[in-house]
Amino acid sequence: MRSVGLPGDKSISHRALILAAVTEGRARIRGVLSSADVASTAGVLSALGVALLPLDPAEMVVTGVGLRGLRASPTDLDCGNSGTSARLMAGLLAGAGLPARLIGDASLSARPMRRVAEPLRAMGADITPSASGGLPMTLGARRLHELVWRTEVPSAQVKSALLLAGLMAGVRVAVDEPIATRDHTERMLRAAGVDVHRDGTAIVLEPTDRIAIDALDVPGDCSSAAFLLGLALLGGSPPLALQDVGVNPGRIGAIEVLRRMGASIRFESERSFGEEPVATIVVEPSALRGITIGGAMIPALIDELPLLACVAARAEGETVVTGAGELRVKESDRIRAVVENLRAVGAEAEELPDGFVVRGSDRPLRGMVRTHGDHRIAMAFGVLGALKGNAITLDDPSCVAVSWPTFWDVLRDAT
Repeated sequence: MRSVGLPGDKSISHRALILAAVTEGRARIRGVLSSADVASTAGVLSALGVALLPLDPAEMVVTGVGLRGLRASPTDLDCGNSGTSARLMAGLLAGAGLPARLIGDASLSARPMRRVAEPLRAMGADITPSASGGLPMTLGARRLHELVWRTEVPSAQVKSALLLAGLMAGVRVAVDEPIATRDHTERMLRAAGVDVHRDGTAIVLEPTDRIAIDALDVPGDCSSAAFLLGLALLGGSPPLALQDVGVNPGRIGAIEVLRRMGASIRFESERSFGEEPVATIVVEPSALRGITIGGAMIPALIDELPLLACVAARAEGETVVTGAGELRVKESDRIRAVVENLRAVGAEAEELPDGFVVRGSDRPLRGMVRTHGDHRIAMAFGVLGALKGNAITLDDPSCVAVSWPTFWDVLRDAT
């Protein structure tokens, strides 16, 4: 069995840097992901007057300025390709009452920002997305008030933005989410001494004057682990032991689905990094069968659906995914990209308005994949391409740098 270490969790890395920036004093973040997306968050915080000192590619010391210490930037705040950076920073800046202009690359600029601007406006924020509803997005200096908000589209990013706005403004925020989304922000806030609790289906943040973070360990990224799980399950590698992976219940939806498909996946050495549960994930080649995926399970595996589609192309029978319309407004229209690329390499797939159908086979898959600059499309089809008998090429393999710059090296070493 081969042991593999994974890059730090991207979602947790963003949030760790943001909360460390508004703590009082120095905070050491260990295991932080070194990627373009996380660098975008670090760059925005630096422009707001926060000192971030890299000690090595996976460790950083942040000198926090407290909840009232951020200062307005004289230049635009560039979020690159990172939707997490843009949406969470919108909440942070609105709560701090700082004027700002958030920008991003062409892909990010086309992604929806009204979903975060609308509730922030309901809190009193002066916030305006572009005419198309994306970036650039401008914020004015305005005091916020408390908020009760019911989310229509499940989104951990929107929920986190509202909690950060309440934290910075010193007001109570209640976010009612009918379908629970990942809770990294709540866990990290609680660890920093903030009263964040659940009231029915609502997440409630009570106002505070300060937060405290001395050190934080970032677990391995469960979304990244999914690609190696898929590789091993389909026989593209020997059995693997993935070390120190975050197994937050809101993040293991893909693992639960793979188990339903017949996957041999187990957790060993279960423990915690602060508030976050971690484990060694052990996976072995398995015979998989198609299943139906939808409903409340979708938010916990939305990022892994391209990979699951590629795994389904090698499973027995038909896999149906519904209720995943959110895939259409990611870095690419991932529903269309998945279906068109599966067809391009010889697999059977059908596009649905809010998902897709994939019919598995063992025929060789060959052809060119158009990534649309989307890292998860590239990595998902990279897994298929690594399987014996397949011959798949990608038009832009370098796009994986936003989340996992060393992915191709790790994939090669695992096979």
